Amino acid sequence: MAKLKITLVKSTIGLVKNQKANAEALGLKKIGQVKIHNDTPHIRGMIKKVNFILKVEEIA
Repeated sequence: MAKLKITLVKSTIGLVKNQKANAEALGLKKIGQVKIHNDTPHIRGMIKKVNFILKVEEIA
């Protein structure tokens, strides 16, 4: 299964409550923090909600 490397590149300050909750559910709380998740539709949906503060890379 493919993996996604997700990095938080902008602050969550000023985001709507559910957007901030999405970022935290992905395991991202601090700028520059990186998490690796499986590439599933569930994770892709969470990324889509906050894609403007994330950097996403596919890992082979």
